[in-house]
Amino acid sequence: MSQLTASPTAHPAERILLGPGPSPVPHRVLRALSAPTLGHLDPQYLAIMDETCAMLREVFRTKNALTFPVSGTGMAGMECTATNLTEPGDEVIVCVNGVFGLRMTDVFERCGAVVHRIDAPWGEVFSFEQITAALEQFPKSKIVAIVQAETSTGAHQPIEGLADIVHARGALLLVDAVTSLGGHDLRVDEWGIDAIYSGTQKCLSCPPGLSPVSFSERALARMDARKTKPQSWYLDVSMLRKYYTGGGGGGRVYHHTAPINMTYALREALTIVLEEGLQARIDRHTAMHQRLRQGLTELGLSYIPSRSLHSLNCIRIPDGANDAGVRSRLLNEWGIEIGAGLGVMAGKAWRIGLMGHGSSARNVDLVLSALRTALK
Repeated sequence: MSQLTASPTAHPAERILLGPGPSPVPHRVLRALSAPTLGHLDPQYLAIMDETCAMLREVFRTKNALTFPVSGTGMAGMECTATNLTEPGDEVIVCVNGVFGLRMTDVFERCGAVVHRIDAPWGEVFSFEQITAALEQFPKSKIVAIVQAETSTGAHQPIEGLADIVHARGALLLVDAVTSLGGHDLRVDEWGIDAIYSGTQKCLSCPPGLSPVSFSERALARMDARKTKPQSWYLDVSMLRKYYTGGGGGGRVYHHTAPINMTYALREALTIVLEEGLQARIDRHTAMHQRLRQGLTELGLSYIPSRSLHSLNCIRIPDGANDAGVRSRLLNEWGIEIGAGLGVMAGKAWRIGLMGHGSSARNVDLVLSALRTALK
């Protein structure tokens, strides 16, 4: 026991999480996580789950009945939406301007889809003209998949108005909102989004482990018309909806043991979001991004994306700076985590997350002060 107590892994350090995720978790959420575990079919737990799904609808700004947290991280949400909306041989357009567009390409190919990949430079966003041209070139495409918040580059993709283009050609619009839900403007119903997924560990400031998803009536109709079963049993929405909504008559049907305590945590995290007010929370993320941007500019640092996320700030590493050395100093001397570059941006970028509970003036000023010292 004494050896365990002395071990550096016995008690995880308290870090200031200003990387690409996870974000800092409020004590209220951690306390909720420690509440007594119930059974996954216990009436009290089902009521808690229903409350959680109702709050997710508010945060997604949707009335979609099928809005629920997938048991798994954001990538489970990606697989859930792709697997249920795609049958082998279906044509799909995937917009790639970073790591997570690449992942969507991989996931759709594993579903047996014929993927038509369109590319934009990393750090840039897609014009609607590019997507229109792709739909004209590939008129049989059934889905257009795009990332609203590309975590690998910090690029903020415009979504409003895109569904009109996609629906006019009989396709569905699928959106990755892992790093934007709860921190950026996002209106599922108003913008006509058919399927969307996110993660709990970003702007919602909940531990990682659940992936909120939402499906429109148009998406449900596509799933109901399938000729083949989805390749994933675990993520098969035709069964999951019977558990989460009791759809199909006969009440709830057991599918899997839901992560009970993570649902408690998500409910508390969503309660905090709605107490603050969704628009007020978005405004706070905007203000903290502007505060950080001004400070970084004064330090001579510049942003990589032409249209930057407020929740994830991707900046160029200045000439002569030691990438790993600076990040190591921030972690070891100040307890601050920031992210390294991914993919083609490895060694070229730092990613500073200002998400949810971590998006505060205190954290902005702290990371600016630490960078100022580390770069001297």
